[in-house]
Amino acid sequence: MGAAAATTIHHHLPMAPRRPTPRRLSSASACSSSSPPHPAAFRCCSRLSTPGIQLQALSTPARVYDFSLRVAFNPSGNFDLSLSDQDDAPQVEPPPPPTEGRIEVVINKDIIRSLDLSPVQEALGDLNSLTTAQSKKLLDRTVGFTIIYEREDPYDTRELSEFPDIRLWFVRLDASYPWFPVVLDWRAGELARYAAMLVPHQMSARHGVVFNPEALELFGMNKVFIVYSWLKQQNHVKPRLKAADMARMLGFGIGDELFDLIEKFPVETL
Repeated sequence: MGAAAATTIHHHLPMAPRRPTPRRLSSASACSSSSPPHPAAFRCCSRLSTPGIQLQALSTPARVYDFSLRVAFNPSGNFDLSLSDQDDAPQVEPPPPPTEGRIEVVINKDIIRSLDLSPVQEALGDLNSLTTAQSKKLLDRTVGFTIIYEREDPYDTRELSEFPDIRLWFVRLDASYPWFPVVLDWRAGELARYAAMLVPHQMSARHGVVFNPEALELFGMNKVFIVYSWLKQQNHVKPRLKAADMARMLGFGIGDELFDLIEKFPVETL
């Protein structure tokens, strides 16, 4: 295929990486790389089930409110590379197919490079004035993305989340509608792919998308605060459960203590 030919790319992670595969860090080094969060924020989860992401909790007995991760990405930038074929064997299964009936947002290279969000508005309507019924329908149907992107180099094996212009488009989308992750098609891996657009990560043939743990932690907590408030504004029947489910898809366990603090000290929004 020529370099100028357009290809419809369904954004499924992982794809072939262009970087060598890092080895997982030891428990000790993982613990020393990040400071503990607020004690009401997290409960440790046993394993992350989101397609395309391979993050695991520490193998030591989990303590309530003690949040630690063992990950393949080293925030310091030092890698213990392995030359073993066995270590390079893929361990991440591809995500399930898109959920039937979901709303599809189609974007191409021109739309991406012009930072045009009109395809989102055309597919979903006016997101700034959703009624309770409209938001419920959006949450029930879920949303996914089809990215049509012409690669200038046919041998470019980068994943879509590694292209700066694509990431910038999603940064603008997230800045405009910061609650957007909650309406994504989680089952098909759309939440993981959305996070990959906004959170520093590495691509690994064995582990798939490997996030910077501190960046993923901050992203996850930011979205919990935003999504919980948005769900309450939309009169969702179980905003705590929905926000906690979203965090769980990213590998985090959220306790009721966090939501109690939010309720105790509310903030007026613009």
